[in-house]
Amino acid sequence: MMHLVNGANAEQSPVLNITIFLAFVAVTMVIVVRAGRTNKSAADFYAGGRSFSGRQNGLAIAGDYLSAASFLGICGAIAINGFDGFMYSIGFLVAWLVALLLVAELMRNTAKFTMADVLSFRLRQRPVRMAAALTTLAVSFFYLLAQMAGAGGLVSLLLGINDKIGQSLVIAVVGVVMILYVLIGGMKGTTWVQIIKAVLLIAGAGAMTVWVLALKGFNFAAVLEAAVVNPENQHGDAILAPGLQYGAHPIDFVSLALALVLGTAGLPHVLMRFYTVPTAKEARRSVVWAIWLIGIFYLFTLVLGFAAGAFVGPETIAQAPGGQNSAAPLLAQFLGGPLLLGFISAVAFATILAVVAGLTITASASFAHDIYNSVMRKGQASPQQEVKVARITTVVIGALAIVGGIGVQGQNIAFLVALAFAVAASANLPTILFSLFWSKFTTRGAVWSMVGGLVTAVGLIALSPVVSGNETAMLGAGVDFAIFPLKNPGIISIPVGFLLAWIGSVTDPTRESKALAAEMEVRSLTGFGAEPPVKH
Repeated sequence: MMHLVNGANAEQSPVLNITIFLAFVAVTMVIVVRAGRTNKSAADFYAGGRSFSGRQNGLAIAGDYLSAASFLGICGAIAINGFDGFMYSIGFLVAWLVALLLVAELMRNTAKFTMADVLSFRLRQRPVRMAAALTTLAVSFFYLLAQMAGAGGLVSLLLGINDKIGQSLVIAVVGVVMILYVLIGGMKGTTWVQIIKAVLLIAGAGAMTVWVLALKGFNFAAVLEAAVVNPENQHGDAILAPGLQYGAHPIDFVSLALALVLGTAGLPHVLMRFYTVPTAKEARRSVVWAIWLIGIFYLFTLVLGFAAGAFVGPETIAQAPGGQNSAAPLLAQFLGGPLLLGFISAVAFATILAVVAGLTITASASFAHDIYNSVMRKGQASPQQEVKVARITTVVIGALAIVGGIGVQGQNIAFLVALAFAVAASANLPTILFSLFWSKFTTRGAVWSMVGGLVTAVGLIALSPVVSGNETAMLGAGVDFAIFPLKNPGIISIPVGFLLAWIGSVTDPTRESKALAAEMEVRSLTGFGAEPPVKH
C-alpha cells in the first residue's frame, strides 16, 4: 500500500509496474540488437558511425541529460521548497547555453571520440590523456553511483519492495541490462534507447501537465493558489518567492549554481554525444534541439512540482517511501490511478537505464581509446582490439557500478551528483576552454588543472557537511570531521582549476608547438581537416 493521498488509501500495483517496465526493456532490447548488427568499426561502437541527424542527436542528448534526478528530484524540490526548487531547472537549462556557445561545435571539429582527443591535440599525449581519462572515469563513476543508488531508492515507492535485498536485486538487474545495451548496441543502440526514453519522458510529463492545468481551468495561477492554501503547506505564500531553502545560505547557493551551470559543459558523457553527428552544423543543431526539449520539460516540472504540493501535499510527499523523489509518482497516482503510476514508474526506470548506458559507454571508450590504445599501446592497437578492450571495460565498470550502487543504498545521493558536477566543472572545463582558446596553454597546465581540480573538489566534499556531522550526512551525525562549511565546493574548486591551468602554463619551461596550436584553432573554428570528404 502507498501512503495516503488526499486522505484515502491509494492502491498501487507492483505487478503492473513491473510489466510495463519489462515491456520497455523488451522493445528497446530488440532495437539495440538490430542497431548492434551494423557495428563494424570503432567509429560505429563509440560514435554510432556519426550517422545521426541533429534532431535525433538532440533527442538523445535530452535523453542522456534528463536523468531521474531531473524528473523526480526537481518535482520534489519544487513541491517541498517552492520557487527555490525551480532554481535547479534554471541552472540546468542555462548550462546548455554555455555548452552551445563555448564547446559544442569546437569540440566536434577538433576531436575524434573522447574529450582527451581535444586536450591532447597540441599537447603531449601520454600525460594529458592519462589525466583526462582519470577525470572522465571519476565523473562517470560517481554519476553512475548516483543513478544506480537512485534505482534502489525508487524501488520502495514504485514496486513496493522495502527490504535491502530486494533493492539490491533491482540495482543488479538495472546494471546487467545496462551492460547488455552497451555490449550489444554500442553507441548506436544506446542512442536509440535514449531517443525512445526522451520521447516517453517528455510525453508523459506533458500529458500530466495538461491534465493538471485542465483540473484548474488551464489557469496556472489557480494551481499556485491551491499549493499555497494546502493544509500541509506550513510556509504560506513564501513558497512562491525565492529564499525558502537557500535564503540562509546564499554562498552555498552560488556555489551550487556555479557547479551546475559550468559542470554541464564538462560532462564527458554529454560531450561524447557531439561526435555522433556527421558535421559541426549538425552538432549545433543537436544542441539547439536539446535546449528546446529540455527547456520545455523543465517548464513541465514547474507545473508538476507545484501541482504535487497542491494535490498531494508536502508532508505526505516527505513521509512517503523515497521522500521528495515520490512527488511525481504520487501526483501521477492522484491523477490516473495505478495505470498512470505504472507508466511513470516505468519511465523513471527507463530514464535510469538510458543514463547509465550513456555513462558506461563514455567510461569504457575513455579507458580503451585514451589509456589502452594511446598510452599503453602508443597508438598501435587496431580498432578491433580497442573495441574488444572497451567491451571488457564495460563489464568491469558495470560490475563496479552494481557493487557501488548496492553499497551506497540509503546514502546521500545528492552528494554523488554534486561530486560529478563539481569535478566536471573544476577539472574538465578549464582544460577544455584553455585548449580551445589560449595558444600559450601547456601540458603542465593541463595536468595540474585536471588533477588539481579533481583533488580539490573531492577533498572539499569529503570535508563538507554532506559527508559527516549531521543527520542527513552520508556518514550520519555520529561521525564529524566537516571543516568545510559549504555543501558544494564549486565556488572554491572551479577557480582553483582555472588558476592551476594558468600557473602551470606560465611556469612551464617547455613551449608547445605553435604550428599545432594554429592548426587546432583553424580546425576548431572552421572544421577544416575534421569533416569527412563530400561524396559526389
